[in-house]
Amino acid sequence: MSDLSHVDESGAVRMVDVGGKAVSRRRAVAAARVRMAPETARRLRELPKGDALVTAQLAGVMAAKRTAELIPLCHPLALTHVDVSLEVEEDGVAITASAETVAQTGVEMEALVAASVAALTVYDMAKAVDKEMVVDGVRLVEKTKEPL
Repeated sequence: MSDLSHVDESGAVRMVDVGGKAVSRRRAVAAARVRMAPETARRLRELPKGDALVTAQLAGVMAAKRTAELIPLCHPLALTHVDVSLEVEEDGVAITASAETVAQTGVEMEALVAASVAALTVYDMAKAVDKEMVVDGVRLVEKTKEPL
């Protein structure tokens, strides 16, 4: 159990102490996908700019900024940049989210939360026309750390 970062030797959960770590520039990229019927994807693609996809993009950015409120043992981070992009494909929406900070701990949870909430927002906005949608493929794509 002690190999888990948020569990001590006795099995109790804890917040990781990052106080002794050097501050570095950190970046993480995450992805998610909402699978849907091609007709649903077509309807999303045909919406005017500024509708469902922009709402999902903004939801993802806002979620990244609130990650520490959602995941109990995450450190609150001052994010220097968050980007969420959505691409409507033939049978779904592909989502990529990146988060950046200068801190003592990484931003992978912020990127993952951004991608997840953007996907859930797409799901919410299209659920009235497609009851078979599936959110899947939520994963960390890249994580980098550069010393300052």
